Amino acid sequence: MNFFRTLIIMVVCLAAAGSVAAMRPETVRVAILKGNDTVRLDGTGILLTDGRGMPLKVDMPLEVKRTRDGLSVNGRSVDGVVASAPVRVTVNGKGYRALVEVSAADKGLLVVNELPLEEYLIGLINCEISSAWPMEAVKAQAVIARSYAVYQMQARRGAPYQLESSVMDQVYEGSDVEDSRAARGVQETAGEVLTFDGRTIQAFYHSNCAGHTESSKNVWGTQVSYLQGVPCRYCEEENPIKWELNLPLKKVETQLRAAGGQVSGIRDVKVRGRNESGRVQEVVVESARGRATVPGVAFRKALGYGVVKSTNFELRVSGDDLLVSGSGSGHGVGLCQWGAKGRANEGFDYREILSYYYPGVKLSGGYGR
Repeated sequence: MNFFRTLIIMVVCLAAAGSVAAMRPETVRVAILKGNDTVRLDGTGILLTDGRGMPLKVDMPLEVKRTRDGLSVNGRSVDGVVASAPVRVTVNGKGYRALVEVSAADKGLLVVNELPLEEYLIGLINCEISSAWPMEAVKAQAVIARSYAVYQMQARRGAPYQLESSVMDQVYEGSDVEDSRAARGVQETAGEVLTFDGRTIQAFYHSNCAGHTESSKNVWGTQVSYLQGVPCRYCEEENPIKWELNLPLKKVETQLRAAGGQVSGIRDVKVRGRNESGRVQEVVVESARGRATVPGVAFRKALGYGVVKSTNFELRVSGDDLLVSGSGSGHGVGLCQWGAKGRANEGFDYREILSYYYPGVKLSGGYGR
């Protein structure tokens, strides 16, 4: 970390009065853009350095482009760009705190936001839930998001970044979506993470489990003590998600084949078997090439997570279409966000909510150390 980067992180941390970040500048690196050919940076009071840590004197706004040999900034070749500001740096019109680093990747540009962990969490709350939810649900979200981030920071130590800003990790949109309730939820749980056997857990969570959360074993094939399925009636009361869609059989076949499925000329598609949470274990596909069995999780992945919203679904072939109907949203593992909202409305505090969805964990301060 060069001098300028260290300086701006220290300034931001000291500004976060009363938070753990102020006492201990834990920082996180979040990939906010990947693969773009051009990125626009702007802001007021911006300090610029190049990829070697030397001051970069160019006029704002910046147009950063991927070139054959690296980067260009307003037409000038550079090794990289680091932009920092006491308030925010805008990237393609969105505001981000602390530091924004642009570098050349194998494809296009890699844009990373480096900032104090607690500031990152404030910009995350309204992307994952709504800060208008009961405060105990907001605090529960702050703890699990912090726990997940700390786990990834440890697992990806030394990597160009520790977190994606999308559903691949946690959704994060920077400083523009911050508000006082999000800040309160983060500040009132400052530094708190969930631990199991003394180590920060990988605190998976999802939107809506439709009545029962899922075991990690059924999704990823690995049994984790604190990621067991538990009943959850509150999400169905708060937000009973039901969905249905028609998919052309030809499209289903194309996507299954792209995922490695041995299918051709689909004739029928059926659910076979459900696990203890009610989710689909296997899908049987009858085609001209015979019968193929696809795990429910792999079937959902092949058709698209945004299309088949969960593995709690029914299937029926009608003519040239596959009719898919289901309930819930997400992989179902860990905390159910809509369930947490319902439990908070019933008077449970965030500690009780967390202990229910992650059996056997402990709430620890100081980032679990």
